[in-house]
Amino acid sequence: MLAFPDLTIDTAPAAAQRPMKAIQEHWGYLPSAAARLAASPHALDGFLKLNAIFESCTLEPLAREVLIMTVATRNGCHLCVAIHTQRLAGMGAEPALIAALRSADSGPLDSAPALEAVRVFTRQVLDTTGNVGDAALREFLAHGYTPQNALEIVLGVGTYTLSTFANRLTAAPLDPALAPFA
Repeated sequence: MLAFPDLTIDTAPAAAQRPMKAIQEHWGYLPSAAARLAASPHALDGFLKLNAIFESCTLEPLAREVLIMTVATRNGCHLCVAIHTQRLAGMGAEPALIAALRSADSGPLDSAPALEAVRVFTRQVLDTTGNVGDAALREFLAHGYTPQNALEIVLGVGTYTLSTFANRLTAAPLDPALAPFA
């Protein structure tokens, strides 16, 4: 896409170069999504900061991945689906769980009711723009989650809405390293 070429650390705006170096060191290469998001150092910095905050919240790592996959499939971000499929596999998630999360139309996660509660609540937050109502909140809380967790769902939705929308806007391609997870 002409409007969003893959920038390099040398061609990116100065404010984006440091975070790009950190991403490259972490991943072992510079993902195209970051190379394109670097066209706006503010957007790159915003995503990285929001993601770091989300990753430190009280939701367990698997629940965070359920949220991310729910947002990614709903928003049609093939790149996020591949990245987070790789993460789920690295966490030792069951293949059936990964397959169900990769499909926006899959049935309930019967073997993981607490994770299904995260997925359902995330969908409700997205569908109602946060106005889920008392019954939906009570159902989410009934699975052992807290009001803090409910707000962390909103944080994750915001973080990964930014990511999925940016990836789609910039037409970020799938990096070769992620091809096995596409």
